[in-house]
Amino acid sequence: MIKTHSAKETRLLGARLAELLQAGDTVLLQGDLGAGKSELARGIARGLGITGAVPSPSFTILNAYDDGRVPLYHFDWYRIHDPDEISEMGMEEQIGGDGIALIEWSEMAPQCVPEKALRVDIRTVDEETREIVFTPLGGFPFGEEALR
Repeated sequence: MIKTHSAKETRLLGARLAELLQAGDTVLLQGDLGAGKSELARGIARGLGITGAVPSPSFTILNAYDDGRVPLYHFDWYRIHDPDEISEMGMEEQIGGDGIALIEWSEMAPQCVPEKALRVDIRTVDEETREIVFTPLGGFPFGEEALR
């Protein structure tokens, strides 16, 4: 487990994670509303060299960025009610493809998540402090130890 003590520290951790991520990687961001999933995603985007705004894709379901070292596909599946929506919108093409897929609320459509992924669980300790656990799944090449 890694603790961060501010939104800025969470973004810096995301930037460190970005240095390790490669095209085709999938990162599952899990935690309650307001836990810091989007802050970590912003850090990953900055670490990839993405310079524009990185809002949470809550209402659009997918925000795509192609101005970094590899494309970044930031999904928010909170409003997915039927996993078939993901296929119908063609979102599966971005997962495991030419970029990095960040998926918030992946538990809304677990059958659409690749077996090989990095699960990131973010827990709120208090207003500023977060406990973040990185778990490699299905042979994902690294976990928390690579970020220490």
